Amino acid sequence: MTKEQFLSMLVLEGYPEPILVEREAGGFLDAHTHPFEVKALVLSGQIDLMVDGVSAAYISGNVFHLLANQVHTERYGNNGVQYLASRKDCLGS
Repeated sequence: MTKEQFLSMLVLEGYPEPILVEREAGGFLDAHTHPFEVKALVLSGQIDLMVDGVSAAYISGNVFHLLANQVHTERYGNNGVQYLASRKDCLGS
């Protein structure tokens, strides 16, 4: 997916303007959650996410989606990773 396609998708789905996230080469975050939903477009490098025991690798042009409070781990590739992340606050219904 291109950056322009990603930005258009965010607008259609009600996500706010994304921020640039940069993570160091070979870094990782153990199991954790976020209090927001996130959609992100990988710009460069690689991020491996493990959710519900399933690992998936995301590289440039890939989009990943995490639900609010979804337990996951993150590992960053040999060149680190840069991605655009849009965080949507989840309000109780």
